[in-house]
Amino acid sequence: MLDGFKPRLYQETILSNCVDKNTLVVLPTGMGKTAVAMMLTAQRLKQFPKSKIIFLAPTKPLAEQHLRSFKKYFSAPAVLFTGCVAPKKRQLLWNDSQLVFSTPQGLVNDIVSGRIDLKDVSLLIVDEAHRAVGSYDYVFIAKQFNKKASFPKILALTASPGSDLQKIEEVCKNLFIESVEIRTDSDPDVKPYIQDIDVRFVKVDLPGDFLQIKHFLENCIKSKLSEMKKFGFLRVANLVSKRDFLALQSKLHGMMASGNRDFPVLKSVSLMAEVMKAQHALELLETQGINSSYIYLNKLVSEARSSKTKAIKNLVADLHFKSAYIQTEKLFNDNIEHPKLGELKKLVKKEVDEKSSVKIILFTQFRDSAVRIKKELESIPGVFPAVFVGQIKKNGTGLSQKEQLQTLQQFRDGLYNVLIATSVAEEGLDIPSVDLVVFYEPIPSAIRHIQRRGRTGRQEKGRVIVLMAKNTRDEGYRWSAHHKEKRMHKILENLKKNLSIKLENKEHNLTKFINTKTELKIFADFREKGNSIVKELCDNNIVVKLEVLDCADYILSSRVGVEVKTVPDFVNSIVDGRLLSQLKNLKQKFERPLIVIEGEENLFTVRNVHPNAIRGMLATISISYGIPIIQTKDFKETSALLVSIAKREQEKNNNDFSLHSDKKPLTLKEQQEYIISSLPNIGPTAAKELLKHFKSVKNIINADESELKKANKIGNKLAKGIKDVVEKDYD
Repeated sequence: MLDGFKPRLYQETILSNCVDKNTLVVLPTGMGKTAVAMMLTAQRLKQFPKSKIIFLAPTKPLAEQHLRSFKKYFSAPAVLFTGCVAPKKRQLLWNDSQLVFSTPQGLVNDIVSGRIDLKDVSLLIVDEAHRAVGSYDYVFIAKQFNKKASFPKILALTASPGSDLQKIEEVCKNLFIESVEIRTDSDPDVKPYIQDIDVRFVKVDLPGDFLQIKHFLENCIKSKLSEMKKFGFLRVANLVSKRDFLALQSKLHGMMASGNRDFPVLKSVSLMAEVMKAQHALELLETQGINSSYIYLNKLVSEARSSKTKAIKNLVADLHFKSAYIQTEKLFNDNIEHPKLGELKKLVKKEVDEKSSVKIILFTQFRDSAVRIKKELESIPGVFPAVFVGQIKKNGTGLSQKEQLQTLQQFRDGLYNVLIATSVAEEGLDIPSVDLVVFYEPIPSAIRHIQRRGRTGRQEKGRVIVLMAKNTRDEGYRWSAHHKEKRMHKILENLKKNLSIKLENKEHNLTKFINTKTELKIFADFREKGNSIVKELCDNNIVVKLEVLDCADYILSSRVGVEVKTVPDFVNSIVDGRLLSQLKNLKQKFERPLIVIEGEENLFTVRNVHPNAIRGMLATISISYGIPIIQTKDFKETSALLVSIAKREQEKNNNDFSLHSDKKPLTLKEQQEYIISSLPNIGPTAAKELLKHFKSVKNIINADESELKKANKIGNKLAKGIKDVVEKDYD
């Protein structure tokens, strides 16, 4: 099927099922999930020679890795889609390519805006399929693909779908899975190919000074919980797990949202915030060390000086907290570190001394720890460490996608021999011949534990070392992951024997309840592109046009503009003054403006704003401006409302309305700005700059590209867009 590729028997067995049904393939890391994807791709292209294949991966490095793998066996035009590629260029690349490797976020925008058509796609491959839950973009793409493709087929791939049966069932439902192919390390057709992985747990004792700080922080937490117990929210002043803390915090916030702002509730919310901060400090001390702990505690102390938040002020003023902070600062100044770090340096030195070409991946939860570890390892002769983290800059640390790819390649090439990575390196990255994987701390997630472990043992026997501090949450996390993994295997075995998931692919969407022959069209502000409302509208066959709107979030007809705000955003916009200017613009631009407030929270309790201020604004909107206000429960209800209004407007009037068909501006100046702002990607700000520079609409229209670029805020792209609209023939 593929020149030069010889499939294993279990891969062929799995493929035969994938050809007939949408399939979730669960295979141990390194057992060739990508090979199954390549084999199915070849089959689909043979069956539908002119079709396209989409391969989704959660990160750019992973998508690019799959692209490189496919290029070895396919001559079909292949392209990498990410957010770094301009939308118009993506459209051109889409038209010229047959194999598309993409992160989900950018593809969602292209689907919503109509830049790509899924009609001719014959296969959607979803890598790291366990992510297809909730509102993750995989879910939206799969739904659109299943609806629009002429011959849809879905292949979902994962090494670790999780230990929660409901989550696994949700993944299957969201990806329209009809069959599950599962292989574990113990299956006879897979076992011959499994490389043994030796997992060793190295335990260290916390020094007395650490235990003293631990004691202070635990007493701090107990004192807060004791206060909450007096208010009746706890039976005992001793919650053992982070899940317990989060559950109680959620319960208290729910009571506040429903309008209960009694002193015991408000005080307990504040106490719970203190507990969570102290808990995090304790976790850093136990699992990471003095450096990370001091950075965090010092940050809290600094914030308390300027913050108005009572929780931080009260925590920092707590005697137990003060004692922990002083002791931590002392150890920090004495350069005392976690005993794990000393153990880590010894084992890395031993590995490098025994094999100069050794490759080690070291996983740690926190960037501060990664930076600290790198600094310590650099002092060892022959050790060349590199930090591998995500894109978002935190405390000055962050790698762009380009830098991530470069770092990985340099690690592959041997320029670095220790890769110190956070969670960004856990999923799927294929780095051949990793000799050793080190966990700086155990993690409670079975999925992440399996993914970390799977970075070694791909071509030969692998080794994993997990560093643990005795009698700390390290030990709890180790056993939590262990039991979750065992539970996951049991669930998968049961799933394999009896797939009890009833896939009701009947989509209960709004279109079933819309008796209309009119194709509904809604303009949405481009900043709403990732919004659940936009996805819901697309799911219900509404034509959504993403545009730069200077007023309103959604335009439903030539006379209806809608501003949608969540409950917290509505209150925030009163506080920061945005709302009044938005109301003025809405009233001026639209004959029938509308405000939608989305969410079930209580308007009067989400912020510490006097109820009369909110009542006054509601009166201003409805009476002074004459703008109706409608409250919806969630994005689904908001979408249904928008569709209902759009249907009424567009069937009654003309649905072929344009973005600039709303109420005429009142003055000549506004009309001039209005005309120029309708040019491609020219919003109100750029329109004003052009008019200031050229003085008239006529001069702007007659100017050439080089003259246009002399105006402030106008670059090559905008200038070319203007000239294209003005000069090209109407087709």
